Amino acid sequence: MNATRKWILHRVSAIIIAPVYVWLYFSLISLSTENYSDAITFFQNPLFEILTIFLFFTAFFHAKISLNEIFEDYIHNKKIKDVANILALISSIILPLIIFILFIFKI
Repeated sequence: MNATRKWILHRVSAIIIAPVYVWLYFSLISLSTENYSDAITFFQNPLFEILTIFLFFTAFFHAKISLNEIFEDYIHNKKIKDVANILALISSIILPLIIFILFIFKI
């Protein structure tokens, strides 16, 4: 992936993530004044589940691009850089999938 494409994807993912984080933050703050049954209803809402799963996939993608740039700038050994990028890629795929499975099966 060339540098321009990475830069654009990084900015677009940041623009996508920002409002979803704001929504999640204020939603969780508003739950602090609600009772238990209202909180359970909120967490069982399909919109909450879809937006949260979307947030995690997008945030891990954004983090992977950021880590890739950090590795490119500060790791000079090619083998170590490649291993670090592979580990970042694997974790950016596996962790959101685990979160997705936890949401689907309500574990």
